[in-house]
Amino acid sequence: MHGEPHPEMAVDPDAVDAAGSDVVVRLNGITKRFPGVTANYAISLELRRGAVHCLLGENGSGKSTLIGIFAGLQQPDEGAIEIDGSPVVLRSPAAAIERGIGVVHQHSVLIPTMSAVENLLLGERGSLRLDRRGAESRLAELSETLGVPIDPNAPVGELGLGARQQLEIALALRSGSRVLVLDEPTSLLPPQAIEALLGRLRRLAEEGYAVLFVTHKLQEARRVADAVTVLRRGRVVTRLGSAELAEPEESRIAARLLGAMFGDGTATTDVPARASAQASASTQAPSGALAPGVETPSSGAAPAVLEVVGLGTTSGGGAGGGHDGGGVPLSDVSFRIASGEVLGVAGIDGHGQGHLGEAIAGQRRCTVGSIRLDGRRIEQLRVRERRRLGVRYVTDDRLYEGIVGSLGVAVNLMLKQIGERPFWRWGRMDRAAVRRRAQAQIEEYGIRTPSPDTRAGTLSGGNIQKLLLARELADDPRVVVFNKPTHGLDLESVGRVRGILRDFADRGGAALLISSDLDELVELCDRILVMSGGRIVGEVPVDGREGGAAESIAESTAERVGALIVGARTDPSGDERAEAGA
Repeated sequence: MHGEPHPEMAVDPDAVDAAGSDVVVRLNGITKRFPGVTANYAISLELRRGAVHCLLGENGSGKSTLIGIFAGLQQPDEGAIEIDGSPVVLRSPAAAIERGIGVVHQHSVLIPTMSAVENLLLGERGSLRLDRRGAESRLAELSETLGVPIDPNAPVGELGLGARQQLEIALALRSGSRVLVLDEPTSLLPPQAIEALLGRLRRLAEEGYAVLFVTHKLQEARRVADAVTVLRRGRVVTRLGSAELAEPEESRIAARLLGAMFGDGTATTDVPARASAQASASTQAPSGALAPGVETPSSGAAPAVLEVVGLGTTSGGGAGGGHDGGGVPLSDVSFRIASGEVLGVAGIDGHGQGHLGEAIAGQRRCTVGSIRLDGRRIEQLRVRERRRLGVRYVTDDRLYEGIVGSLGVAVNLMLKQIGERPFWRWGRMDRAAVRRRAQAQIEEYGIRTPSPDTRAGTLSGGNIQKLLLARELADDPRVVVFNKPTHGLDLESVGRVRGILRDFADRGGAALLISSDLDELVELCDRILVMSGGRIVGEVPVDGREGGAAESIAESTAERVGALIVGARTDPSGDERAEAGA
């Protein structure tokens, strides 16, 4: 359970704008717990007809769980939901839709091989026959409401990101919804599409809809919101109503919101203001450059183990099986990592972090630039060749890419050494050697399994993650890319995984940590890069990680990184390339 909010961040009921439209949905004291973590604690929230309510918070603040409750995907452990003043239970997505709640999730649910109207028909219920003509009429009506034409016969896979999102909104409104919930809808859109989307949200509010808009970006919240609620570590830490959002001094609003999102509320207003200015400067830097005043990568004297220079990729499947997942390709990415260093990568999901990890591992083809390991260029080498040289990758997709669930733990620990001695002889696996090696790794990494032969898919998430770490850290690698290594784990497993990562660096390894958890990045890293739109937009050194004032330094560092994330703007050319590729 988290501690009580700081007094300066305590919820002020008077700060919520009570004027204007009637309440459509009210959350009263919603609490949701998972094993080892409280995702939402005593959250109260009101959505009003004709108003846009922005929900802000860093990754891991509890936004996704709350959206799941709105969508009927999660059931609260405590608290109540009211619609039009009456208590309701949203036991399923169908129940949420029936009550007039439409949700646009961050990751698309559209089927790319089907047309726009066919996607709309998938959600129709109550008839044995598909009414295509009726669906086309409904789509035309929704197009008029959104103020943008949608071709009913256009294959979804041929639409750009902006057009797909317009269709997603239309689908969310298809059943006469009165409430629209959007989860990070601008995270992958180019600036022109963001402008259009914000205009449509205001238009929907004017049409009488209640809109919940989840975003990381303060500028968007300021421009479109009638009210703002900030979550941090599963709690409401501050609220702003329309009167406060109308404050002419933008830096004061930014300071308050940044302090709520990334600090404990005690920071003075000039610290976030400076961070915001730094974020603004960073986004205006030339391609591949860092913000003025930000330290250059690996500015220390230690020689680089891994050096990346001007790296670029394209959208589409990876060269070695890497998945695209809708992520933005890399553009002119450069950095260095020294022995014993943990370099962090922060940013909103999908902005190039996945491409970066796969490109270094050899799972994604680089179109331009170079990757050097101890001075040797390796960008043309295959995955297995890089692995033999000491480059390893811990995937963020532990269940589907990390293991073969139907195979035993011992075999999964050897998956990337198939055919290699001493585990294979004369083309056949030496089961005794594989089992001996597996038993040693199980004991060293604390993998809880009935036996080395137990199917890997039956293990808990934390034990699967320890399996991946044991496999990738075997035989003293030089560089390891850790992609969200603690995502979705319980607190005990998180602590164990973080300890393993830090121990690898303390023994001289070079680690690249991709994470959406700012606290994790500040705790483990020596420097943190911030990515947006496939580029590095800034770097923040983590000073005094083991010093006496570590807590206050960590809060200041998190605020600086957070300011870069929420203030980031990618250049139009990069976003247009991303949209064209998608």
